[in-house]
Amino acid sequence: MMKTLWTSAAVMLTLACAVPAVAQDMLDMVDFTSDAFTKAEMSRADIEVALLKLKPGEKLDLTGRALNGLDLSGMDLRRTTLQSARLMMVNLKGANLEGVNLDSAWSMNSDLTAANLKGASMFGTQFVGSKLDGADLSNARVAGNFSKSSMTSVKLDGADLSADEKNQSMGLMRGTFQSTNLEGASLKGANLKRAMLEFASLKGANLTGALLNESEIAGADLTGADVTGADFSGADVNSTRIAAMKNANAAINLDKAKNLDKAYRN
Repeated sequence: MMKTLWTSAAVMLTLACAVPAVAQDMLDMVDFTSDAFTKAEMSRADIEVALLKLKPGEKLDLTGRALNGLDLSGMDLRRTTLQSARLMMVNLKGANLEGVNLDSAWSMNSDLTAANLKGASMFGTQFVGSKLDGADLSNARVAGNFSKSSMTSVKLDGADLSADEKNQSMGLMRGTFQSTNLEGASLKGANLKRAMLEFASLKGANLTGALLNESEIAGADLTGADVTGADFSGADVNSTRIAAMKNANAAINLDKAKNLDKAYRN
């Protein structure tokens, strides 16, 4: 039964993150009041004991496990695999998840404040409405849904938020940050090709050297954002606030952005 629930959840998550227009419909089909999304199969103590029993080089496989509502704050989870795990409303504040596989995991409305997610894989991961203020996602693969999340001062330096061009059988998989608070975020050298950032707040963000090619940033607020060396070729800036960007004259291909005439430039 649990395996069936996990498989169904994974499929729906993939669809939800694939195409924004379909995402809400898919989420509406998931019963978030079910045991699969409200209960936990293990306790924090269970996980701690299992980690202690690991032999050198081994990892604790938590693939598809229901860990909803747990307090895992401050835990070192680097030796775990959390692919397709359900971590709804989990406290992961200050947790160490460096390099962890979180592909297709559900972690909506969770707290990952100041969590270490360097180099982690978050392909198809659902973080809608979560809190990641001050978290470090440097060099991570981020092709999940972070819409309506709080990500102030988050680090995404060198992270890959771009669309997956190879496998689109389930739709376009990419970093999705619709209406996300990214104020003060650092995205130095990040790959944002075709990423979705509509109505996101990027006030004071560091976008130096970022690739924004064909990204969807319509309605976003880039007031005070440093765009030195940022490539805007093909980016949709319809109703985007670009008037007070920092070092706008040092941006690349800003004149080649889509709907530049409809951006707020004054």
